This record gives sequence, structure tokens and C-alpha cells, in this order.
Amino acid sequence: MDWSLILQIVGTTLGLIYLWLEYKANIWVWVIGAIMPMVHGVLYLTSGIYADAAMQLYYVAAGIYGLAVWKRHPKDSSSGRIKHTPLRWILPLVGIYVVLHVAIYFVLTDFTDSRVPFFDSMSTALSIVAMWMLSRKLVEQWLVWLVVDMISVGLYLYKGIPLTAGLYAVYSVLAIVGYVRWLRICRGEVKG
Repeated sequence: MDWSLILQIVGTTLGLIYLWLEYKANIWVWVIGAIMPMVHGVLYLTSGIYADAAMQLYYVAAGIYGLAVWKRHPKDSSSGRIKHTPLRWILPLVGIYVVLHVAIYFVLTDFTDSRVPFFDSMSTALSIVAMWMLSRKLVEQWLVWLVVDMISVGLYLYKGIPLTAGLYAVYSVLAIVGYVRWLRICRGEVKG
């Protein structure tokens, strides 16, 4: 069995566990979220998806940060509840995304041999924004992840890592399911 396949299997398994924990808004999502990127980082680096590989370092840091934030604000406190993204945050989040996308794109085109710099930088910039939104338990983070997941399916198929592409196809479906569930929790229709 080659290393790429082993990394895809381990990464896919951790990814499914991660997604289930995220869906349940379980604090353990951050522990898996700090471990899984190490596996994916090696896979992406060896597949020439450089921004996604570098993104895994952010995911490890974000996992530690998210764990600290969620521990500080338990879900029964008002600041720890699932909520909508405040309207005043939307323009700054879009601005951060644009700056990140452009910066990452230029790094990829100027300093790597990436054959997919636009989509690699797009999914990476969106992932940074979505991860921060998740740390704040914002319902709309699921919609950002849906875009990331759909881009990633095509990117990973193109780069020849089909198991990981399949994981992101599952992520796409579950992003819709997660969005609906978190929306219902936010409205008080179901208990978180």
C-alpha cells in the first residue's frame, strides 16, 4: 500500500469523525481538528497542493484556539451559543477573504510550481475565514465550508487524490445538513 493511499484513508477517517463532532457542536471537534491537519498536510504537500498543505499549520493552531474559546464559553452561556453572523461582520470577513485570496495566489504563482493557484488560494482563504467563524459558533460557517468543499472535490480529483475528494463530497452534503441543524438550534427548534 502506498503512502498516499494510507494518508487518504487515515485523513478520511479523521475527517468523518471531525465532521460528526462539528455537526454535534462537540468540543472534541477541536482535538481532532488539531490532529487531522498533520495527516492532510503531508498528503497535500506530496500532491503539490501547496496552499492547502500550508493551511494545515493554520488548522493545528485554529484547533488549539477553538478549543480555548469553546472551553472559555460553554454552550449554555450566551456567548457560547450557536448564533448568526452579525451583519456588521460580513463586510470585514469578505475583505479578509479577498486579501487572503490575493496574497496566497501571488505566493503560489511567484514561489511555487502550483498548477492550480487560483482554486488552491481560494479554498485556503475561505477555509481561514470559515474556521474563525466556527470558533465563534456562527451558523453561516457551514455555507462557507460548503463552497470550500465543492472547490476541493474538483481540486483533489484533478490532483489524483480521489479518496480525499470523496471525503469532501461527503463534507458538501453534510455541510448542508449541518447548516440546517445549526439553524434550527439557533432558532430554538432543537436543543444543541
